Amino acid sequence: MEKQTRVLSREHEAILKVIKALERERDELKSGKKVNEEFFDKALEFIKNYADKFHHAKEENILFVEFCKNAHKAHCNPVEQMLYEHKLGREFVKGMEIAMKETDLDGIVKNAESYANLLEEHIFKEDTILYPMMDEVFDKKTQRLIAENAQAAEKKFKKEDLERYLAFANNLKG
Repeated sequence: MEKQTRVLSREHEAILKVIKALERERDELKSGKKVNEEFFDKALEFIKNYADKFHHAKEENILFVEFCKNAHKAHCNPVEQMLYEHKLGREFVKGMEIAMKETDLDGIVKNAESYANLLEEHIFKEDTILYPMMDEVFDKKTQRLIAENAQAAEKKFKKEDLERYLAFANNLKG
């Protein structure tokens, strides 16, 4: 049985591909190019559904809950900070959506930049600090419970939707 932290780290790879593309689009806007509405629509759909409702939901509703039950075994509990960063990311996404509707280029750039910076740092912290800490704290029984709960949560999503989100991420240049 694969540890859920490894599954989540692999999901980070797809999220980071979209973030890199978001940064490229942000740079294009800064250099005076027009908004690539098709890209931003697909990127926002990916972020809201794959990164948040699929990935962050598994972290928040399963992984973080189990860690908090076992946090006394760790030297610290960074879950509150991770939840705050998820919330902040959602605010930047909402800001991008509003800016897109209002054709506010500065708002698009500002929110895209803030989201990208936040998520790159957030993912680094999860992959290099939080997930290894969790792997040390969780026993095999807890790891199995987390994996089973994550698989059940994943079944709530249509396979074709997940495939579409991953195809979007994997087909981005760079």
